[in-house]
Amino acid sequence: MQRRRIDVVVISDVHLGTYGCHATELVTYLKSIEPGVLILNGDIIDGWQFSKRYFPHAHFAVIKEILHLMSLSSRIVYITGNHDEMLRKYSDLELGNLVLADKYILEIDNQKMWIFHGDVFDNTTTGSAKILAKMGGKGYDLLILLNRVINFVSKKLGRDQVSFSKKVKDSVKSAVKYINNFERIIAGLAIENGFDYVICGHIHQPCKKKFTSSKGQTVYLNSGDWVENLTALEYHAGEWNIFCYAESALEAGQAAQLLPKSINILSENTDLIFWENLY
Repeated sequence: MQRRRIDVVVISDVHLGTYGCHATELVTYLKSIEPGVLILNGDIIDGWQFSKRYFPHAHFAVIKEILHLMSLSSRIVYITGNHDEMLRKYSDLELGNLVLADKYILEIDNQKMWIFHGDVFDNTTTGSAKILAKMGGKGYDLLILLNRVINFVSKKLGRDQVSFSKKVKDSVKSAVKYINNFERIIAGLAIENGFDYVICGHIHQPCKKKFTSSKGQTVYLNSGDWVENLTALEYHAGEWNIFCYAESALEAGQAAQLLPKSINILSENTDLIFWENLY
């Protein structure tokens, strides 16, 4: 399969080391692209649930493919999240094409983009609530594992697949309210600081939404996850799009059909400026 050249790709919430991680699908996706910049926006490795007893070959293959992209001259920016917070003591490290940071500011085509995981705006990941969050993470992982088993049987029987966790989140008003508040708070801060785009992960909810206030406007983007949604953000030809993984299209070598037709090789005119981190 010929790799697609893309200016910037953002993925987050892979949760390597957990049962819910769709590592095989992610490897297939990574093998289909050659980004100028690959931003890993937090929770790539799940340090909260990491166990030597479970880290299969496919999970190692994700890391191997990311290193391969780096060898192809892709710039890799690893932004720490709450599940891989153990890396935060090494923040602001830069080794060749690899950058490790807690947040990142990128300017593309004269547009400023503020990129961070998003857990700093979630009080359930700090203090005593963090213990409950870790317990909830284990319960979520078991629910995903059960969901996979049931969907495997459903597929064999020719029935549609379902996501229990998505149904729960969509049906609980407090979860919807939390997501809406998360988006509004972050977008408001982005507008105040003059950012054209703000890009997060953390809540496993892929999104592209414009926010407007009396002070200006910004576009809020969320890269989703590789546990349930299997999504990424792709910037090319002056536009951000949400990529949704489709296994059949990628395996058939037709990944380009999943994106708008205006996909070109990385232009020398594209102005990429890397700024100091802030939030």
